[in-house]
Amino acid sequence: MRLTLRGHDYKYAVEQILLMMYPEERPVYSGPTDAALSAEVSLNFGSTYADAVTRLRANGSDFIGMSRVRRTALTDKLTTDRLLQKIIKRSFYKAAVLGTGKKPVWGALTGIRPGKIATSLLERGYPDQKALKSLINDYDVSPERSALCLDTAKASLRVKAALGERDTALYIGIPFCPTRCHYCSFVSHSVEKSMKLIVPFLEALYKEIDALSVVVRESSLNIIAVYIGGGTPTTLSAPQLDSLLHKLASSFDLSRVKEFTVEAGRPDTITEDKLSALCHNGVSRISINPQSMSDEVLNAIGRRHTAEEVYEAMDLSRRAGFRLINMDLIAGLPGDTTEHFIKSLKAVLSLEPENITVHTLSLKKGTRLTLENTELPGAETVGSMLDEASSRLRRSGYVPYYLYRQKFMSGGFENVGWCRPEKESLYNILIMEELATILALGGGGVTKLVKLATGRIERIFNPKYPYEYIDNIDRIIENKSGITRFWSKV
Repeated sequence: MRLTLRGHDYKYAVEQILLMMYPEERPVYSGPTDAALSAEVSLNFGSTYADAVTRLRANGSDFIGMSRVRRTALTDKLTTDRLLQKIIKRSFYKAAVLGTGKKPVWGALTGIRPGKIATSLLERGYPDQKALKSLINDYDVSPERSALCLDTAKASLRVKAALGERDTALYIGIPFCPTRCHYCSFVSHSVEKSMKLIVPFLEALYKEIDALSVVVRESSLNIIAVYIGGGTPTTLSAPQLDSLLHKLASSFDLSRVKEFTVEAGRPDTITEDKLSALCHNGVSRISINPQSMSDEVLNAIGRRHTAEEVYEAMDLSRRAGFRLINMDLIAGLPGDTTEHFIKSLKAVLSLEPENITVHTLSLKKGTRLTLENTELPGAETVGSMLDEASSRLRRSGYVPYYLYRQKFMSGGFENVGWCRPEKESLYNILIMEELATILALGGGGVTKLVKLATGRIERIFNPKYPYEYIDNIDRIIENKSGITRFWSKV
C-alpha cells in the first residue's frame, strides 16, 4: 500500500494498523500517488482538538476515517505520543473498515498484549461492566474478545498482587529439535543436521549459568519460576537433561521456585528415562504439544509423529508422576477443517491436561509454509475453530488465563492459554504481562529486566543460532553485567 504521512512521522503506528487491516500488504512510501490501494494519514492541530484523518483509496473509491483528542489531554511527551498514535490508528481503522467491509474481532487494537488495556482499566477502579464497555466502545473490540481480555486481566492482577520487586523467572533456551516443522520460524537446528553442536552448546551454556548465578546473588534476585524452552529441550538425551537440571540446581537458589516447566513439546522425543530425569530434578510442569490430533495434518506440517504417539506420551508422563501438563493446538494449519479441529480438541480434552493453549497459525517469513505458498484455511474458518475452542473449553471447566497476539496471524486473531481453575502457568503470565524480570540463558534467549514500580524495561539479547552462541559466549557473559547495573540504579 502506498502511504503518505502529513503533519507527523508516526510511521510505526500507521504500519501496525495497516498490517492488521491488510495483512497481505506492505507499506510503500515512494512511487505513484495514484496507486490502486493507497492512504494519506494526516494529523492537524486546531485550537481545541488534534485531529487525525485517513483518506483511503481502494477499489476505485475513497473512504475517510477521523478521530480526535482534546489538546488539553496532550501533557507530557509520553502521553502526547500515546494519544496521538491512538487517534492515528483509529482514523486508519475507521477508513479501512469502510474500505474492506470487515470489522476485526480485536477492533482497532494492535500490539501483542491487548490484555494490558483491560488490566489498566481494572487498576483504575473500573467495574467489570464499565471495563467491558470501554473495550467495546473505545476500541471496537467484539464483546467475546472483550470478555476474554477481562478474564486474562484478572488472572494477571492476581499474580501481580503476590509479586515482590525482585521476584524473577529464569528461561533457558535449547535451540534444537528432532526436525523442523513447516510453520516454525524459531531459530532451531534439527538434530539430524546439528548433533555435533549439542555438546559444545551445553558447555557454553554451563559457562553462562556460572556467570549468571553470580549476578543473581549480587543483585539479590529471587527466582520464583524456571522455564526450559526451545526448540525442543527433550531433544537432549536423558543424561544431558539430568546434567543440565543438576547444574541449575547447584548454581541457583531454587528453594522459592513455585513452577518449573520443561517443554517436552514433541511426543517423539519423550521417553521414560527422560521423564524420570525431569521428575527427579524437581520439574513440576511439562508441555506435550501435538498441534493437531489428525495424522493427515501432522504429516502436512512435517511433524514426524502420529496422534497415537501423543496418547502414549501422555500415558508415560502421567505414570512418571506429572500432574501439571500443558498441551498445544494450532488453529489454521494446512489441510485442517473446523470439523477436524473439533475432533483434535475433543481428543486433547479426553486426555484431561491441566493447561490447553490454543494458538492461531502465524505465517512468518522463512517458514516452509510461506516459502511454498501453502494453501491454508481462510480467516472465517480459523475464526470458527477458535469460537468452537472457546465454547467447548469453557463448558469443560477451563478458564482463560493469558493471551497474546503476533504479526501475520490469520484473521488477526490471538493465542490463548486455558487452564483448570488455579492451574495457570505462572511463567506465562509473568512474561506476557511483563510483570517480572526474565533472565534468559541459551540460544535466542532475551533477558527482560522489569521494574514494576517505575515501568522501566531493558532487554539483553543472546545470539539466536547455536554456533553464534557457542562462538560468542564470552561476550554474552560480559553483556550480563547489564543486569547488575539495572538493579543497582535507584
